[in-house]
Amino acid sequence: MAYQVLARKYRPQRFADVAGQDHVTVTLMNALTQGRIAHGYIFSGHRGIGKTTIARILAMALNCRNAIGSPERPTAEPCEVCESCVEIRAGNAVDVIEIDAATNRGIDEIRELRDAARYRPARDRYKIYILDEAHQITDAAFNALLKTLEEPPDHIVFMMATTQPEDIPQTVRSRCQHFSFHAVKLVDILAQLRGIAEKEGVVADEAALALLAEAGDGSMRDALSIMDQAIASAPLEDGRPRLDVLQIRDLMGTVPNAVFERVLEGVNGNRSAEVITVANELLDAGNSPAQLARQFVRYLRNCLIAKIAGLEPDNGSTELLQISSDEQRRAARSAALFSEEELTRFLQVMLRTFDELGYRQEQRFHFELGLMKLVHLQRLLPVEELLSKFPTSGGPGSGGGAERLRQPTPPATRPTPQPVSTPVATAPSKPAFSPFAADNSKKTTSEPISTPPRAIAPTETLLQPHLPPAPAPAVSIMEADPIAEITAVEVAADLLSKKPSPAAALEPEGAPSAKVNSQTQSSGSAEDLQRCSIEALSGAKSQGSAADALGDAEWMIAGDELRVQTELSKTMLPMVINTDADRIVRAALRGAGAGHLKLVLLPGTANTSAAKKPKPVKSGSVQAKAMEHPVVQQAQRLFNAEIRNVIDLRDND
Repeated sequence: MAYQVLARKYRPQRFADVAGQDHVTVTLMNALTQGRIAHGYIFSGHRGIGKTTIARILAMALNCRNAIGSPERPTAEPCEVCESCVEIRAGNAVDVIEIDAATNRGIDEIRELRDAARYRPARDRYKIYILDEAHQITDAAFNALLKTLEEPPDHIVFMMATTQPEDIPQTVRSRCQHFSFHAVKLVDILAQLRGIAEKEGVVADEAALALLAEAGDGSMRDALSIMDQAIASAPLEDGRPRLDVLQIRDLMGTVPNAVFERVLEGVNGNRSAEVITVANELLDAGNSPAQLARQFVRYLRNCLIAKIAGLEPDNGSTELLQISSDEQRRAARSAALFSEEELTRFLQVMLRTFDELGYRQEQRFHFELGLMKLVHLQRLLPVEELLSKFPTSGGPGSGGGAERLRQPTPPATRPTPQPVSTPVATAPSKPAFSPFAADNSKKTTSEPISTPPRAIAPTETLLQPHLPPAPAPAVSIMEADPIAEITAVEVAADLLSKKPSPAAALEPEGAPSAKVNSQTQSSGSAEDLQRCSIEALSGAKSQGSAADALGDAEWMIAGDELRVQTELSKTMLPMVINTDADRIVRAALRGAGAGHLKLVLLPGTANTSAAKKPKPVKSGSVQAKAMEHPVVQQAQRLFNAEIRNVIDLRDND
């Protein structure tokens, strides 16, 4: 007899022999015992997990000559000895027709099936049709089968096996009983491989069998196919093939996970040279960058699951990881080096790298670049941690900014004034909660910031109400926790290893200056007139385009003229700024006390600068309040930033 591969030789012939599908086998056996036989079944799930096998076993059980409960057949299992069972197992039964739906998918083939289904079986109780890869059938062919599925003859049973049940029309699925098969667990595959190795006389240790079970990836047939190939390439020992881990890895073209453990150790130590050296050794050995990236992604996923499950390197196991105990401990060791957030970022980077390798020319370069990204991710400071350094503003009974730390002492009411020293006890502002507090010990940039108490500059003296001449009371400032005195600019400057700007350079933009020339005053007056005009146009109906055009224009006062240099062409200028808009602008100018100025609208030229200046904001708006805030102004100077959008997160009550 010709050689049979292991997947066919050890194909289950009874419901009890099917591994990992108890929810299906128990239901079908109960239905057989109770005589509740449906006319249509859909078996869906992963490849190589027993869909077609269970369909054949069910066909044998339905057409078995021996009744359930007889001495030859005490349970719902097929007897395996009657003529019908033997023919179905051999694949030559007349009344069990197995059709490959991938090649017989058209409407003509389904019409022939429908016509043949009208005739009763030749010998057995049921005429059974097994449609493998049923999702390949066209929609028109399924529609031709609908009536037969809805009102079938009592001797017809349809069984459809598919890996993509969503491709089967809902009208067909609603007429059948749908069984969703599970992926076979690692322990079930391992037990099956162990039993087959004993029957075949193969010498194999647990590590080799575990590697074969992992390679199956939940598919029993895949694991048996790889085992068949490994036995054929295994060396003989006392006339018996011996399976070895290294031999199996060479056969599958994979590398041990100990290599990826070394890579993560190098990433944790910020050792770029070690990471590149390991990658160079793997690539020079002939390993494909795509295959290495695929394995590394799986290893990172195992490390992330080990971190989530709380596995310890010494002991413990979880059902979430379908790998051997040794590999679970290895994943736990690597997971202990990083936080859950870091492992998530690593997995995201490697998944993107694996996707890019599919269409890149220089795969080696992109694989090495992906590994370097992992190293540099350890050096970057997350934006959440940067934002957590800023002190929180607001709160019950507290003001904002420096006003909470420096409060003037009330004036003395005694007839004889004398110096009074009153400490001001205010609740210090605490930094916001950081989600990366658990990792602060690993990052040198996230060490606590210690700043000596800062003396109050003369420019920071708070304005006092005008009082009669009296000796000024002494004010004593009690410095609280040093971090409460740190401003946002100092925190950002410390994180960026920059020296904070002096207090004189961090004056608010609106602070009065002693030296103001006439040109600055004119420019300020022009900006005020521009703001008033834009607000008037914005409040009018159908003048939004005119308001935008004047907002982008340059306003200047030249003598008794108010010149507005727009970016509109000579043709578009009277269309956008029409008579109504001109009247609204002139009325706004008169209301602002500039009615004596002559409004001159100038069209744009080819030499007009393409760069647009920021539009003036409405007075009293949220954006205006944000731009006037001293912390925002300091951040703008430090980072040379521009305000694009302002979101009001204050309570509405």
